[in-house]
Amino acid sequence: MESATLTRPPAGSPAPSGPTARLHVERWPLIGLVLLCAATVFGFFYYPTYPNYDSLYSMLWGRELLHGQPLSFEAYRAPTQHPLAIVFGAVLSLLGQDGDRVLIAITFVSFIVLVAGLYRLASRAFTPAVGLIAAGLLCTRFDFPFLAARGYIDIPFLAMVVWAAALEQEQRRRGTPVFALLALAALMRPEAWLIIGLYFLWCAYPASWSQRITYAAWTAAGPVIWALTDLAVTGDPMFSLTHTSGLAEELGRAKGLSAVPSSTIDFLVRLDKAPVAIIGILGFALAAYLVPRRIWMPTALFLIGLGTFVMVGVAGLSVIQRYLLVPSLMVMVFAAVALGGFTMLEAGRLRTVWAAVAILTVLGGVYYTTTRVNLHVFENELRFRGDSRNALEDLLDNPKVRAGISCGPVSVPNHKQIADVRWLLDLPKSQVIARTDETQVERARRGGVAIYAANRAVLMRTVLIDGMKDPIMTQPLPGFRFVAASDGYGAYVRC
Repeated sequence: MESATLTRPPAGSPAPSGPTARLHVERWPLIGLVLLCAATVFGFFYYPTYPNYDSLYSMLWGRELLHGQPLSFEAYRAPTQHPLAIVFGAVLSLLGQDGDRVLIAITFVSFIVLVAGLYRLASRAFTPAVGLIAAGLLCTRFDFPFLAARGYIDIPFLAMVVWAAALEQEQRRRGTPVFALLALAALMRPEAWLIIGLYFLWCAYPASWSQRITYAAWTAAGPVIWALTDLAVTGDPMFSLTHTSGLAEELGRAKGLSAVPSSTIDFLVRLDKAPVAIIGILGFALAAYLVPRRIWMPTALFLIGLGTFVMVGVAGLSVIQRYLLVPSLMVMVFAAVALGGFTMLEAGRLRTVWAAVAILTVLGGVYYTTTRVNLHVFENELRFRGDSRNALEDLLDNPKVRAGISCGPVSVPNHKQIADVRWLLDLPKSQVIARTDETQVERARRGGVAIYAANRAVLMRTVLIDGMKDPIMTQPLPGFRFVAASDGYGAYVRC
């Protein structure tokens, strides 16, 4: 029902007019944005991290593209390619070795844009207070800023999807701006194909034929460009799909439809945390009862996200929690309704009681977080990733290591270090191999540079993964002599 006790007009109505009203509405979001920007700048310089495996490969492929070299999509355990990320990586590779840190900076900016987009969506659907709470929940779900700190493509992807939803929430069938954002998102992650396809159906019925043709072109751009890229590089337009499925099986990751039900609950609880997930259910029920016409966009994104996750399982791809990022954001929006939805009511007893309960819930959440979340874990993880990369760079800068490259390929314990070594040394696919790659074992034994973990942290977090404990990864090969070491790695050479 849309009760007469609601204070805010239906979604899409103009904001309160007049300088005083605008100042009151915009002050707290502006303060929050300034604080978020300050915290982001601090985090960027205080925790100097580097791109993750997937993002670094996009930069490698971008560099190959600029140099006119074949793109190494079929490299050993290479991640799935993302066309827009490759173009972006090509631009950043023009900056040389500094390009990887610029990528992190841009991902941090994308996180700020994402937070602003979630505020915009929740505030337009409900109230500014709900928007602020949703943005606050996002900032305190540490998985999301951690993804930004590692340069994951998921953050800019989510920013585009959420802003597209916010624009559509403000004006139904908005058209071109929403299609443009979703088309870009569809070049970053295939989950957006379903979103933009459904949006086409939503917009096409009342549109003219010329509009339908334009909308169809926007909708087809993502999958068509993706398939053409695969075809041009590998000769197989379905390479990304088949390669991802095969890699999931090789790494022993959960996949298939049978893994979806339990994984859905487990991943949403991990991303949102149990209290927020529970409150989100309550918030949805409250919103559906009080303002059913305002919940359509968050609900649609939640259901589409779940549908995509099911389709991922059906396709045999890896069932990982990153595929539930969009639904997890909508859970935060509905949790914010439960905590701040009293601002939709006129002053009265119900509003007062609701506000009091919300305040007590927030205080309980703060207590729950402070007693169960160890912030040192996140700090140590960020420190490790930055220090580990710096240690690898120090090792590879050693003149003896550089000289050993002429004797053969650089071998690393497994696929985890391939992208970093290739990026830092500017080497092609054939010159950096993993000792877990059965097709390269003999090349690794014959000569070249062999890199090993030199401390327990590097060994446990980057080498002894996925059940791989073959001695060839962790012990010096016969005939290789020690030439250099850094804080985290050691190098042996055989010529």
